[in-house]
Parts: sequence; C-alpha cells; structure tokens
Amino acid sequence: MGLNYPMKPYFRFLTFFILFLAFHTKIMANQMQTSLQPSLDEILYPALEPFDQGFLKVSNIHTLWYAQYGNPQGVPVIVLHGGPGFGCNTEMRFFDLQFYRVILLDQRGANRSKPSGELKENTTDNLIADLEALRKYLKIKQWLVFGGSWGSTLALAYGQTHPDKCLGFILRGIFLGRKCDAHQLWYGIRAQYPDVWQEFADFIPLSERNDLITAYEKRFNDSDPKVHYPAALAFMKYDLTCSYALTTPNLDKLLGDKQRMLSTTRIFTHYCRHDCFLEKNQLLNNIHKINHLPAIIVHGRFDVITLPSNAYALYQQWPGAQLVLVQEGGHASLEPGIAKALVQATEKMKSLTH
Repeated sequence: MGLNYPMKPYFRFLTFFILFLAFHTKIMANQMQTSLQPSLDEILYPALEPFDQGFLKVSNIHTLWYAQYGNPQGVPVIVLHGGPGFGCNTEMRFFDLQFYRVILLDQRGANRSKPSGELKENTTDNLIADLEALRKYLKIKQWLVFGGSWGSTLALAYGQTHPDKCLGFILRGIFLGRKCDAHQLWYGIRAQYPDVWQEFADFIPLSERNDLITAYEKRFNDSDPKVHYPAALAFMKYDLTCSYALTTPNLDKLLGDKQRMLSTTRIFTHYCRHDCFLEKNQLLNNIHKINHLPAIIVHGRFDVITLPSNAYALYQQWPGAQLVLVQEGGHASLEPGIAKALVQATEKMKSLTH
C-alpha cells in the first residue's frame, strides 16, 4: 500500500491549471481544424445553366430527361447517378466546364424522367441501352464515364457491354451489385449505426422484420399515401443519415420532395429484389473487358453503405487504376473530403483521356 500524503494547495492548483490548459488547447485545435476545412463552394466549380437540355423518348413507356453543360467541343462525360432512382442534381460542379462537356441524365423513372417511379421496362440492360441511345442522339463517339454508388455499378456494366465507347472511368462509392452488397445496406450497417438501424427496422412490425426488403417494398408500392410516404421517409432518412461519416446532412432539405423520395425508394427496392439484374459476381468476372482503360476510384474510408473492400477488390483487378481512399469521408459525394477527391480526379483525368 502506497503512502497517501495530502496534496498541498499550490500543487492542486497547478494540476488543475495543467488539465484546464490541455483541455482548452484541444478544443482550440479542433475548432481551428474545423475552420480550416474548405467549404463545398471553395472545393467545387460553380453551378452553371445547361447549354442544352430536353427529353429523349427511349420506349413506349419511358422518356428521359438529360442536360448538357460546359464546353460543347470539350471532352464528353456522362454522369450516372446513384440510387438507383435518385436522379441528378449538381454533379456538373465536379468538372472544369471550360474543358469538359458534361451530360447529366435521369435514368428511367428517376427525378425528371417520365413516368416517375415506373418499374416496367426498368432493368440494368434497359439503362445500358438508354445510354447508347443518348450517346448516338448527341452524336458522341466516345465519352468518359463518371458514376457514384449505383452509378458505379451501371458504369461498369455499361463499359463491359460497350468498352469501345468509353474513354475511361471515374468511380465513387463502389457498389458491385452482389447479394452481399445489398445485405450490407439493409442489415450490415447496424454494426456502425445501431441506433439509426434500429429506428429503421422498428418501422416494420416484428412479424415482417426478417425480410426488410419485402416489407418496405410492399409499403412503397401501396396506393395509399398514408402508407407509402411514411415508409419512403423512414428508408431515405436511414440511408442519408448513414451516408455521411463526418458531417450531418440537412435531412429537411434532402427529404423535402415527396414524389422524388417515393420514386427513388420504389426503384431502389425493385433493383434490390432482382439482384440489380446482374449475374452472380458479373462485374468483377468481366472486368478484363475494360481494365485496359484509365480509371480513378474514389471511396470513403468510413463508407458503411458500400464498404471500402468493394473499391479495393475492383482496384486489385484493374492494372493502372488509381485508388483514392479518403480518410475524411463516408459515402456521400458532397462530404468535403470526397468532393475534393472527385474534383482532383476530374483534373487528373484531363491528361489521361488525351
């Protein structure tokens, strides 16, 4: 047993002062680090109006919205949005629009494309055919393919079908369309976000909770708005909350469009139900068809929607590809670390596509 001498007053004061100073220094350092982080407006290029936009009818059912931004004579880039079903927003801001000709496209049933949330004739092969229809319509010989999350899935599937039409790839938040990838989103996230996942699961009665995809899909497609809107809100809140690792999303802003939220969730579960209309491990098995092309792969180190191991598996089979694992990032493209890496990728790709 050690001796227990009473601490003299000045030693107590000195100890308190040192602890206070250390705590205050840590707070100041954290505040300084936060203040030094650039804002999205400092990272991204300005949002500009399109020089061309319109609708392309691709079937008796579907009509797709598209828009072109930047330099009409620049290097063409097709942007493939995530979801599936979410649609495009301001992805042109990742690009130097004096150099690039950026084409945004809302895939079948997504956002501004018509009819909203339509599931008929909505498969991966349909979306690949749509990309070819748009490329020919715009008289583009080859284009750079830029895709994030589900957009990375579609980019790989399109490239493997039409490798001669691709200049290269910038891919973010790699989703490989396997059963294990869907399972991670619906169930695996609870390891990192147990509270958020539990709220998401608790929306479904206990008797149906063993199959969340089926339970949510049934509600998304119910004709009653009192059923489908709350279900869509519960899913999108879960998905968006878990997409941001180091920042907090503005859920009120992101969840404000009810129709877009509903069309996204309907299309999303449609693709999950059918294993993204891909054969088992199709994208990695066929990577040899495109892995001679330049590629930059950006993935958040703390991405729980699509695990970093997906990006690494793709990178290992793509000689010459560049893998950027962003320490300060999750899944969302608009987290500062991810956004900065994507802008750097578009800059680097200038030399790789010439």
